[in-house]
Amino acid sequence: MVRVKSRYLLCEINVSDKSQLLLLDDRAVATAVKAAVARTHGDYGLALCTIRFSVKYLNTHTGIVLLRFPKRCYKLLWSALPFITCITTRGHNIPCFLNCLHVGGTIRTCQKFLIRYNTQQLHRMLPKCKNEEEKQQIREAILDCSLEDGTKEAFEEESESEEDEEE
Repeated sequence: MVRVKSRYLLCEINVSDKSQLLLLDDRAVATAVKAAVARTHGDYGLALCTIRFSVKYLNTHTGIVLLRFPKRCYKLLWSALPFITCITTRGHNIPCFLNCLHVGGTIRTCQKFLIRYNTQQLHRMLPKCKNEEEKQQIREAILDCSLEDGTKEAFEEESESEEDEEE
């Protein structure tokens, strides 16, 4: 039996008002992507990309979306993403654009990239905190939702050693 290969495109949906992200759903994103492919590449591109195209993951809080599509047409889909200017959902037109973060062969490689990307974003955000209390609240919120007990102490020790190095 022949295995059909797929590609996964990890994108970030950028909007001016973050509260509008909560209105998004999988079908609205898929419809917007298919419409952009149809406008850019016509019926041929649309037919290639819709065969096994799906939205595998959508986080409405962060605006991260994971798209799956056939390997042979990933360049068609990728080249159509800049032409998405708004997503229509639930009677609302949400002006946005998609920023491609990573193209991967498996969901696992996309997850690994997303962890590294979020860590980089966190390190960019922490210096912008106004006081030490805000920094501590952000760290605690991240630890509560992402790390298990055994690794929590190791992360706290690591963050303390990073603060010592900065001083």
